Amino acid sequence: MTSTVNRSEITLLLADDTFEILSMVKKRFESRGYNIVEANNGEEALEQALTEHPHLMVLDVMMPKMNGWEVCKYIRSKESLNDVGIIMLTAIGPTLNELTSPLYGADAHLDKPFDLDELEALVEKVLLDRHEITVS
Repeated sequence: MTSTVNRSEITLLLADDTFEILSMVKKRFESRGYNIVEANNGEEALEQALTEHPHLMVLDVMMPKMNGWEVCKYIRSKESLNDVGIIMLTAIGPTLNELTSPLYGADAHLDKPFDLDELEALVEKVLLDRHEITVS
């Protein structure tokens, strides 16, 4: 059964090593009322995921210390984090992203450069698919 929750009750973990992208995405989702946790590399993203248990992660693929696919694979290996939605962002090319992201268990992927409206729609879709919630 689908339920509607306030965006302030939803935690998004945003992980990207490019400050400008992280800042732009954070600003967008904070302005919409989401609770935001951020990380600048894969290792930090994994630590934040383990401590914060976000509803959804937006992961850059190419990050230092641990890439986004490694983080995704680890999250999917943990039963306690099975409900976490994962969207992969990458500039490596649409074909590779389309083929690789599902192999690691990502719910969705988006190629850089991306449109913030498209990312927001994807976040809402993954929240509905993973948590059966819509946001208000």
